[in-house]
Amino acid sequence: MRRTLTIVLTVLVVVVTLGGLVVARGDASSVTRARLERSLPVAFANRYVEQARLLGRPDLTAASLHASAMCDKHGPDVADVGPGGDWVCLMSWDDPDVPMPTEGYGKFELNVHSNDCYTAAGPTKLTGFLTLTDTQGREVTNPAFEFDGCFDPQGDTSATGVTFPSLLTVTSSAVAPDGDGRVGIQVTCGTGSAGCVGTVRATTSDGALGTVALDLPEESTTTLTMPSRISASATQATFAVTMT
Repeated sequence: MRRTLTIVLTVLVVVVTLGGLVVARGDASSVTRARLERSLPVAFANRYVEQARLLGRPDLTAASLHASAMCDKHGPDVADVGPGGDWVCLMSWDDPDVPMPTEGYGKFELNVHSNDCYTAAGPTKLTGFLTLTDTQGREVTNPAFEFDGCFDPQGDTSATGVTFPSLLTVTSSAVAPDGDGRVGIQVTCGTGSAGCVGTVRATTSDGALGTVALDLPEESTTTLTMPSRISASATQATFAVTMT
């Protein structure tokens, strides 16, 4: 009978030192990563402050949010140029009442049009749902749920220097040994800068199962199999992920 083991996962981030990367492209579109990275935080901050006013929070201003964004079009193999519904921007901002998640940013999906405007939608856990109840008890549209913005087609195209690390996630909480008695975990590297690089080390109560290297481009998935066989008595494996 095939065994299934539960997973215990620990993650250690060692160092993230990333710089902006600009690649010259021949695409003449006015839609560029840099223009979106400059425009989106401004458009979002104004909508977020409007939402705050509806909720009775005059303490927030667009400037106090310090919003910043990193944008990507359809993964690492596609130039970050041109309109389309496949733009993703990671954005962070400062709101003492709504702290950022562990990864430090929220993920926004953008539909960017050829007329230099776009529609953006962010994570509801940070921006709220379609409607909200204002200070007068009225159910009103949430201005930060989904919003439009535009950028200057002649605007600055130099790199903003804003980067966020890709988020590594484990797709299952249980694993089953293969025919050789080895176990592995399936991991996904999300949108971010420079992908996911590091090591994964696995242990059980009976000893270590070894260490494998992790080197994934952003928005990709793979299965990492440990080099040593697992003992017949093991019921739980601990995977320690070290990101560099």
